[in-house]
Amino acid sequence: MLRRRARRGQGAEHGAGGGTDPERAADDPLDAAQERRVRAVLALGGVPQADLLDGVQQVRLRLLERAASGREAPRDVSAWAAVVASNLAVDWHRAKRRQERIGERLASLRQWEHPSGEDTSVLSVAVAQGLDELPDAQRQVLVLRFYADLPVRSIAEQLGVPEGTVKSRLHTAVRALRTRLHEDEVV
Repeated sequence: MLRRRARRGQGAEHGAGGGTDPERAADDPLDAAQERRVRAVLALGGVPQADLLDGVQQVRLRLLERAASGREAPRDVSAWAAVVASNLAVDWHRAKRRQERIGERLASLRQWEHPSGEDTSVLSVAVAQGLDELPDAQRQVLVLRFYADLPVRSIAEQLGVPEGTVKSRLHTAVRALRTRLHEDEVV
């Protein structure tokens, strides 16, 4: 049954017309807003655009596997999915770090997308490079708090760490990112 659901999801993703498939909507464990959040967390975690669909599918698969194994559904599916996406991004980032730095890749993509040299492009590249330089744990809580908009308590519960640890990581990450942006004279 799990494979059938996964195939249905893939078929609907790649189907023509871009309309809503009622069968997919009934089987899909993520609604549209949750999927956008998962994509954003993956992207901010350093996963390239070409791999975002795979990341979203991994989150769906983990949610379906959880249900198929008989475990209770997460209380807050949206928060759970954001944390799973964040963990996937950390895993991807660790694997890619040996080959190339994500900041360099994001910088080249941003320059290609915005050849006019807009200030927002410079800021985006600087923030992406700053995120790249943060330790994985700090980048993870920063993305979950400020992009996925999860409260500190929810982040702590989902990651299995005390709230104080989340706050400490956030403080350190924000300070490091702010310092980096001032050093680069971006802000």
